[in-house]
Amino acid sequence: MVTVPLSAPLRVGFDYTRSLGPVLGHFMTELRSRRIVGVRGSDGRVHVPPVEYDPVTAAPLGEFVEVAAEGTVVTWSWMPKPLAGQPFDRPFAWAMVRLDGADTPLLHAVDVPDSSAMSTGMRVRVRWTAEPVGGITDIACFEPISNPTTDLPPVIAADVSMVTTPIHLDVVHSVSPEESKYLRALAHGKLLGQRCPKCHKVYIPPRGACPVDGVPTTDEVELPDIGTVTTFCVVNVPFLGQRIKPPYVAAYVLLDGADIAFLHLVLGCAADEVRMGMRVRAVWKPPEDWGTTLENIDHFAPTGEPDAAYETYEGHL
Repeated sequence: MVTVPLSAPLRVGFDYTRSLGPVLGHFMTELRSRRIVGVRGSDGRVHVPPVEYDPVTAAPLGEFVEVAAEGTVVTWSWMPKPLAGQPFDRPFAWAMVRLDGADTPLLHAVDVPDSSAMSTGMRVRVRWTAEPVGGITDIACFEPISNPTTDLPPVIAADVSMVTTPIHLDVVHSVSPEESKYLRALAHGKLLGQRCPKCHKVYIPPRGACPVDGVPTTDEVELPDIGTVTTFCVVNVPFLGQRIKPPYVAAYVLLDGADIAFLHLVLGCAADEVRMGMRVRAVWKPPEDWGTTLENIDHFAPTGEPDAAYETYEGHL
């Protein structure tokens, strides 16, 4: 019977926070007040969004020019099936819009009922968000000038100096047949590695082929859940999504019988007590919480045994 390799959706993401500086900071501050400014270059062109350095001379720029909230579609592309995180959950257009008073176009969404309502050269205006915060999304979208306008209250606040942009990448991650066996074994509380038939090294997680000899690692080896700390890092800095209060230790654990260490948490003692050579054992979550993931092991904890001799793990640092 052919066993289908495992796959699962995976989201990689973080909130990217950056300081804006005097040019982009002024641009974002004006956006929050529902005004759009560009910057004038040495050749007289007005750049929107503003650029910090002249495209011609590379000199710093700082002469701001307010432009209109209306403009002309220079080119556009229809989005029939919007993606997660895009401005609308219904079809819309992406367009390059050259605002009146600007010489360069601005990329943004245009809200129209269907693609037949879009055309190069059409006149559009900004639709402002109801609660501006000082970001490009203060422009909710563009809309045809023929649409009725909506009056919004003024916004007065301090200058914008920082901006946070959520960044996400959604993929479907598929693992190899060897890794699939390893993950399915974890769902039964087992740690399954594979041995190279040539050099006899045991790899966990399995790699499919030995990186030393380049031959398939076909022999399965069940390993114990006890091992040795080879190297480690004390985490002192808090970050978004952190589930453990610092300080705590992330360590490479070399299971007995394995020839490669893997990264996991070491808890059950003070962070400053963790050391190279410390003997640790897996602390498993309750079986009802197990899945096809290494997260079935909540952490590793000290066994109380004497430390392993350096010679036993020096080749695995």
